[in-house]
Formats: sequence, C-alpha cells, structure tokens
Amino acid sequence: MAYFIGIDLGTSAVKLLLVDEEGTVRNTVSKEYPLYFPHPGWSEQHPADWWDAVKRGLKELLAGFDASLVAAIGCGGQMHGLVALDENDAVIRPAILWNDGRTEKQVEYLNNVIGREKLSAFTANIAFAGFTAPKLLWMRENEPENFRRIQKIMLPKDYVNFKLTGVHACDYSDASGMLLLDVKNKRWSREMLEICGVPEAAMPRLFESSAVIGTLLPDVAAALGLPQAAVVVAGAGDNAAAAVGTGTVKNGDCNISVGTSGTVFIASDAFGVDPNNALHAFAHASGGYHLMGCMLSAAACNKWFCEDILHTKDYAAEQTEITDEKLARNDVYFLPYLMGERSPINDASARAMFFGMRMDTSRADLTQAVLEGVAFALRDSVEVARSLGIGVASSRLCGGGAKSPLWRRIIANVLNITLQIPAAEEGPGYGGAMLAMVGAGLYPDVPACADALVKYKETVSPDPALAALYEERYRTFKKLYPAVKGIL
Repeated sequence: MAYFIGIDLGTSAVKLLLVDEEGTVRNTVSKEYPLYFPHPGWSEQHPADWWDAVKRGLKELLAGFDASLVAAIGCGGQMHGLVALDENDAVIRPAILWNDGRTEKQVEYLNNVIGREKLSAFTANIAFAGFTAPKLLWMRENEPENFRRIQKIMLPKDYVNFKLTGVHACDYSDASGMLLLDVKNKRWSREMLEICGVPEAAMPRLFESSAVIGTLLPDVAAALGLPQAAVVVAGAGDNAAAAVGTGTVKNGDCNISVGTSGTVFIASDAFGVDPNNALHAFAHASGGYHLMGCMLSAAACNKWFCEDILHTKDYAAEQTEITDEKLARNDVYFLPYLMGERSPINDASARAMFFGMRMDTSRADLTQAVLEGVAFALRDSVEVARSLGIGVASSRLCGGGAKSPLWRRIIANVLNITLQIPAAEEGPGYGGAMLAMVGAGLYPDVPACADALVKYKETVSPDPALAALYEERYRTFKKLYPAVKGIL
C-alpha cells in the first residue's frame, strides 16, 4: 500500500487530496488564505500564506493515516503568478496573480511595439494582462529596486515545490503561460528574457510534469511527519492538471472547466498555434501540447452575483425558479467580464454588463442571464477552435460550476455538445496525485494512468430544439461586446 498526495493551489484556497494506489480519494482538506486588492484591478497574495496553508493542511490530511506510506506528491496550481525571490530565496514582494490587470501598458508595448508576430514566433503566444512577462516589465518600470534584487523567478505552485524540496523547478505546462517559454521547443526563450531584462540563470529548471524534481527536505519531512524519501514531481498548471484529472490527455480530447475562471482545453499530440492567437498554445502535462481558451470570470460571476449582490450563498436555491420553459427564452443578457477578458477578445478594459432588463425582470432572470452569459463566453473559445478545423463534439466538464445540473444543461445546449462528468470531482488536485503516481513509477505514463483511473458518472446531451434556440441567442450575445467596447 502507498499513498499519493495531490495539491491544488487555488486562488482562494489550497485543496489537498490523499489518494491510494487504486485512485480512491481517502481524505481531502481545504485551507483558505487571503486575496489582496491593493489598488483597483490589482490582485496579490503572500506566498508565505500558501506555504502555511499547505503545512497545516498536510498535517490535517494525514491525521489517522500512516504517513510513512506516502510515496509521492504532485501539485497543480494557479498559473501566471509572479513570485520573485532574492539571493537568499526570500520573497521580494507579494505575488502578482493571474487575474491582476495592472499590466495594460506593458501588454500594449509587447503586442504593438515588440509585435504579435515576434511574440508568437518566440513563445507561440501573444501578451495577455495575466501573463508573467508583462508583470516583470511592470515591476522593472514601477519597482526598479525590487526588480534589481531578483535572483529567481517562480510560479505559485513552484514556490510550494521549492519549500518542499529546495529545488527551483518548473514544468512545461505552467511555464507556457509565462510568455517566457519557447513552447514548441520546450526551452526558455532567450529573446523574451532579453526583452524583460532577466538572465536565464534566474529561471527555474524545466521538467515534464510527471518528472521527479527531488525528495523532501529533512526538516520539512520531520515537521510534517512524512518520509524523507517521498518524491515530489514537477506538477502542472491548474488547467493542465485538471485535464489530467478528467482524462483529457489524448489527441483531440476536450475539457471545459467552470471554476473561478473558465477554460476550454483541447489536447493535441502535435504542436500547433492559432494564427490569430485567440487561443493559447501551451505544453500539456501529458507530455504533448494543447490549445486553450481562458475566460477570467466564470463561476466567479455566479459567486459575485449571489454573494455580493443578492447576499446569499445558497446557489441552488437561486436556480430553482429557472424552469425548463425559461431556458433560451430569457430577455436578459450578461457579459461576464468582471475582471476584463482574455480569450478570445484580449481586453483588460472589458467590463461586465446586464442588458435587456425590463420592469418585469426578476431575480431569477438575472441569475439565469449570468449562467447563460458564462456559457456563451465559453462558446466563443469553442468557435475559435472550430474555425481551425478542430471538431469539438463532446467534452469533459469540471469545476465548481459543473456541480449545478442546470448549468451543465445550459452549457451542453449553448455549445451543442455532449458533456461527460467525471466521477471524481477533485480537479487539479486529483491530476496532481495522478502525476505523482506516474513519477513514483506506478504507471508508465500519464495516458496509462488516466485510462486506469478516470471514470465518468454522467453524460449530458444537448436537446436539438433547445440548442437551436440558444443558437439564436448566441448570435445576439456576439453583438453586445463590439457594441459597447470603448464606452467606459
């Protein structure tokens, strides 16, 4: 018997999973940490808070279990965040997160002065506000003293791995979202490092996601009660880790995640780039590649509307009045751009909006508009994939939003595809545990692990009549953003 630990370092909390050799989740623990907004549009966290939450969570996770049986640890984590360390490996400033919008000027410089074609040639991607490279430029311009102190640059989950092992490491999937990686050739882009004024020595060593980067530091192992011989794998960015956890690892497989952010993730054996760069071209945790569309606010839209506007956390109750006859017949539309938007419009200044309200518009109408607006925005990325000749007829569906039967049905019909719901709804944490299993030698590779462990509990199919009604509404939705762009 052996245990494997999966870590999901999210935006609001870390979730830890204890998984046995059969793939059964034996225990889960979640520990929250603060999120700071020091200025409008900024989003930061303290890496020390992540590490403290991980340590507390691991002790609780292993309570009642034989910790000596832990063989390996794998971490999936929020992508793009800038963690800067000094010569003593101390954190220089709070981490600038994936949903931080301060880099609009730097994104403009990269895309329009350096040029999109060059960026795409260097990294397979163009600049987006959340990416790491624009954050480095912002730091160089606005915090030059801090910038000069940088000796090592890391991503959030890599900081946790560093604290576990003492190794500065990064995997290819997470590195792909930095705009510093030559994705096609899986190496740091010297051109981009030069543009950002960063020496290659400041970058962590690159690994495949299931590769072992090291074992636990003696003091960490002793403090946590874990065997020092337990290996730590490189892990993956949260979306790639979630794709592993849902079995989205073979050519053409699709996974849609409705978490805080929303993603459309399409696996590919071969490297490929969207010529318009509306979709990201990243390396996959499986060892291959993937195309991904990312919207910045997905389930976060429903959380905002329910908790901040309606002052309730009973999400299910808010959906009870959205009956079958109301689907695709709502007069209200919602643009889900609460934090700006990435794919496919790449507009940090985009704003959310309700449109079409009347005197008889109800609370349920607005809730329905939020759910449908997120689904329409996910379809935007699916349509880009289809324009590239990628047939998306089915997809896995995961994330907190996927727990809503109503939302699952709306997404299936808006996208007009069949959705498979994984039996294990553990997201990046389960993918991290699977990567740990591969690293420990339990499986030869990631696809073999997915074939053995990933099961599906439900299939949601679109209704032709309802999908046709949503087709008409999607055409209207597509007109809204161009009509209001630039007003604010």
